[in-house]
Amino acid sequence: MLRFRAWYFAAMVLAPFAVSANNVHVVTTVHPVNLIVQELVEGAGQSETLLPAGSSPHDYALRPSDVEKLKAADLVVWVGPELESFLTKILSSQENTLSLTSQETITFRDFEGHEGHEGHDSHGDHEGHEHHHDGIDPHLWLGPDQAIQAAKVISAALIELDPLNRAQYEANLSRFIVSVNETVQNLKEQLQPVRDKGYYVFHDAYGYFEDTFGLHNLGHFTVSPDRRPGAKTLIAIRNTLKKSQVKCIFREPQFSPAVINSVINGSDIKIGTLDPMATDIASGQGGYVRFLQELGRSFTECLK
Repeated sequence: MLRFRAWYFAAMVLAPFAVSANNVHVVTTVHPVNLIVQELVEGAGQSETLLPAGSSPHDYALRPSDVEKLKAADLVVWVGPELESFLTKILSSQENTLSLTSQETITFRDFEGHEGHEGHDSHGDHEGHEHHHDGIDPHLWLGPDQAIQAAKVISAALIELDPLNRAQYEANLSRFIVSVNETVQNLKEQLQPVRDKGYYVFHDAYGYFEDTFGLHNLGHFTVSPDRRPGAKTLIAIRNTLKKSQVKCIFREPQFSPAVINSVINGSDIKIGTLDPMATDIASGQGGYVRFLQELGRSFTECLK
């Protein structure tokens, strides 16, 4: 009887801090990051994306149901205020959050074109002085190395939250790292023939991917997609199109291509599509790898 009372007391004390097996509930803000998270929680819980498919974190407005999801989650994984600024106020009062941009073990590039503080030429000189986008580049999921670094951070948080499933989380992380590294090697071979082909992107989001595979980005229309490019930017791009060997201009499905169409009017430059939000990539095992492969396919087809 005494043994039962001791066990019962311990259970009652620890209950508020423990997560039931196979019941961890993670809310991730954007779909491409959730493609990573869902592989890490497989067999130990579930994850869901806060933003609806096709939404942009640059201009999203929270709904009351979103607030409830954030409060009810065991863990909220968000990129950080550099991307989801609309969450800064509400998440500052919650303890169940993990901000990726605040992690020292993730290697970030910044919008001046530097990775860490080593520095290299910026892709963003076509913005003139109309808008300064200071700070780190938050699109870390577009870098395979950064995705692995983020996965390690998230796995550590999951293990701290749910130590009974430590072996499962470690196995999931190991499998994820192997699959990403194999995909990177395949994509390096696939993209090698187009590395010297110049192109423009709609907004400055692809630096991590471009750095990994050595691609030749000539510039972008805008730093942030909620800011329409100014006249100086468009004139600079038109002049570059006349003087340079531009093979392709990439649009994004979340935003109107009208400004791109106006710039290339009368030219034979191809238009491709890059989707940094992985809208059409289904959730499930291998989702993040499929996202990288789809990006590689888009670059290859438009630049070849």
